[in-house]
Amino acid sequence: MKQVLLIDDDPTQLRVREMILRGSGFGVSVATSAESAMAALRTIGPRVGLIITDHILPGAPGSEFVRELRQVMPDVFVIVLSGMAEAEEEYSGLNVIFRQKPIPPAELIELARLALREAA
Repeated sequence: MKQVLLIDDDPTQLRVREMILRGSGFGVSVATSAESAMAALRTIGPRVGLIITDHILPGAPGSEFVRELRQVMPDVFVIVLSGMAEAEEEYSGLNVIFRQKPIPPAELIELARLALREAA
């Protein structure tokens, strides 16, 4: 089964989402920046079916990360989480699911299930 790559520089948010997803049976890898996510993808890329990323990342916004990601993984499912509704415009044409924080655990789990079902 494909796994989830979670990206967030906030350790609390990262741990909470990781616990929610692992508790629901998902395989999860984590990264704290766009740079560390791209490094992880060079190793685990073929096993990743879903990327869940925060919009605000160290060094670059999530939209820049997704643009770079689309060069190497054009079809991977991406969910972007942000506290800023206006950030959704930055992802136009990048084929992402955009959700405003906070995202209820049940919705996060359902989105992950749907994405990984499609990726299988």
